[in-house]
Amino acid sequence: MNKAKLAYRPVGMALGATGGLLAGLLFKQVWKLMGRQGDAPDAMDEDRAWSEILIAAALQGAVFAAVKAAVDRAGATGVRRLTGRWPA
Repeated sequence: MNKAKLAYRPVGMALGATGGLLAGLLFKQVWKLMGRQGDAPDAMDEDRAWSEILIAAALQGAVFAAVKAAVDRAGATGVRRLTGRWPA
């Protein structure tokens, strides 16, 4: 493993954790904008319909994937601006 990859690892981990927090907040807002009451359902919520649980899971996955891609790309772009090299 080269030095640039090794140096980027902690930065990538911090960005990933921050992105996860951001994605969670964004998902909650999107869920509310959809007109849903309360928190998004969990797979083990007995009183929620299958359709609501699956819609929530698909939406949550899409939001997390989009935020992860944006954060990863922004982090790599920032590293390239600072060092002149792409981290991966």
